[in-house]
Amino acid sequence: MTVDIDEIIEYSQHLKLLYVEDNADAREMTAMILEDFFDDIVIAVDGQDGLEKFHENKFDLIITDINMPKLNGLDMIEKIRETDSNISILVLSAHNEDDFFIRSIKLSIDGYLLKPIDIDQFANMLNKVVQKNRYKEESELNMHLLEEYKLATNESSIVSKADTRGIITYVNDAFLEITKYTKEELIGKNHNIVRHPDNPKSIFEDMWHTIRDKKQIWKGIVRNRAKDGRSYYVDSLVMPILDTEGNILEYISLRNDITSIMNPAKQLNDAIKNANSLILVYLKLDKYELIEEFYDNETIEKIENKAYEYLKEKISSKYNFDTLFQLNNGEFAFILDKDEYLQDEEKFIKDLKEFQTQIKEDKIDLENIEYETAIIMSISYEKDKILESVKLGLKKILKNKDHFIVANNLATIEQNRAKENMKTVSMIKTAISQSKIFSYFQPIIDNNTKEIVKYESLVRLVNEEDKVLSPFFFLETAKKSNQYQKITNIVLEHSFTMLKNCNFDISINLSALDIEQRSTREKVLELLEAHKDMANRVVFELLEDEGVNDLEIVKQFITDVKEYGVKIAIDDFGAGYSNYERLLEYQPDILKIDGCLIRDIETNSYSHSVVKSIVTFAKEQGLQTIAEFIENEAIYKIVKDLGVDFSQGYYFGKPEPIN
Repeated sequence: MTVDIDEIIEYSQHLKLLYVEDNADAREMTAMILEDFFDDIVIAVDGQDGLEKFHENKFDLIITDINMPKLNGLDMIEKIRETDSNISILVLSAHNEDDFFIRSIKLSIDGYLLKPIDIDQFANMLNKVVQKNRYKEESELNMHLLEEYKLATNESSIVSKADTRGIITYVNDAFLEITKYTKEELIGKNHNIVRHPDNPKSIFEDMWHTIRDKKQIWKGIVRNRAKDGRSYYVDSLVMPILDTEGNILEYISLRNDITSIMNPAKQLNDAIKNANSLILVYLKLDKYELIEEFYDNETIEKIENKAYEYLKEKISSKYNFDTLFQLNNGEFAFILDKDEYLQDEEKFIKDLKEFQTQIKEDKIDLENIEYETAIIMSISYEKDKILESVKLGLKKILKNKDHFIVANNLATIEQNRAKENMKTVSMIKTAISQSKIFSYFQPIIDNNTKEIVKYESLVRLVNEEDKVLSPFFFLETAKKSNQYQKITNIVLEHSFTMLKNCNFDISINLSALDIEQRSTREKVLELLEAHKDMANRVVFELLEDEGVNDLEIVKQFITDVKEYGVKIAIDDFGAGYSNYERLLEYQPDILKIDGCLIRDIETNSYSHSVVKSIVTFAKEQGLQTIAEFIENEAIYKIVKDLGVDFSQGYYFGKPEPIN
């Protein structure tokens, strides 16, 4: 085979050569040839000298004679092989006896050259040595890279190996750290030891089908459980290791901990499921809605993150817990061991409230922002529906403008309430289908004459036991279902029928929810058009305790009905959502003074003063006034003396059906 000598020389020049020859003439002549191939040549004059120089230097190639004093070439090679079994060795000798060949083969030399050197033969032999060295260098490089990759993988991943049955044979330090097991507890066990029981069975069926049957790499997210019961999530890669014939030798798994980037709400749910005895503490930044109004999203995120770090540090200094979960909308949660902290329930709650007060006194400094770290707190330690309970507790706190609640069993209470609501809805549906929604009418008298001048239309429901129920027992539930509009339509029909069959004014209650429904507005205008000759006796009482979503619709409705001569009254004025600004919007004709002001007007000077101011305002504006809850003669005389125009209450008559 012809070789490219220039290419060989280009590579061999970088090799370090040990040349061993005892004959001075032969050494000089051969060295001249070798200098064309090697830049770095170390010459030894006999086998002993060659062995010593070998131990003193690192060589890539040895070329040696055989017959030499002190130590012949083959003996020297044998000693060198004890130290380095891979170094390339060429034997250069004038001898060609079989004994030399056989022994040199046993010593794994790379070639045998006869003196004097034939350049072509030497080039071919050197070419083999060069190729061997290249493969050796590549192999060493690959082994080095493999070790580097192994080091990088061990440092960055959670690694384990298993045999073909799934039994663990190797785990790295990261695996031990996250699982909290020792190596002795893991080796020889099935990987099921760290798998969480809540994982779907299908995950592992798919994994085994992929790695065992298809002999391919499987990737997926798995939820695991540490020795202490804590859940964690890993992004996993499981790979079968195959031999040259494609048989599976073992499995290797690389995992990355992704717990911190998993949905915190899911993590909290998992932690609750795993805890046997727990106290769930749910926190929210106080007045969070003001933060949302005042700052942009980036600043809000910074405040939340700063609050998280602050709360985590403060809570850690007082309580022993695993994780502070950062949830949405300025909310956080952590779990405490019930057995550890609830030995004295009263003391624990007291300490928690004191801790809440301490936090309120601190502030978060964020660039040019100084934010108070006040929190509201909802806790529960009844495990059934515990998360739902603390969330309901939080809503209750916000509604009542409070700061702390023990929310035990709120979810169960709410669930029972929901069941009752469903029963109520069913009752309403039955009453509507059986025409058992009625209008009762309560008289309203003129305070000067004590004569009936108006009736207020009030809805009633007769249940399956023929019991008459007031709106208190069904109307709020109806508003949360699609039955409310049907009830409103029935009341409107009954009220206008009453209008047609009497000479009195008829007051009809309407809420913002009614008015904002297009169909209800159309129904009202249709009835007014059909009864326009008597529409001036209709009074719509707008309920003041209702939230208004679209004020313009309400104002336009008032304008439309007033064209028929309808009067507008504001119900329950003086309490709840009442305000004088709303009077400017509605331009009412009548103010119905809230019963809470009338009920104790005999003994409460504050109520007396408020009613007096309302009457004074009404008279100045040309508005009529009606006092509700007139229960006796004394109350009647007081409101009459204050100048109230009309009275309504049990003293003059209860709501009753009128034929």
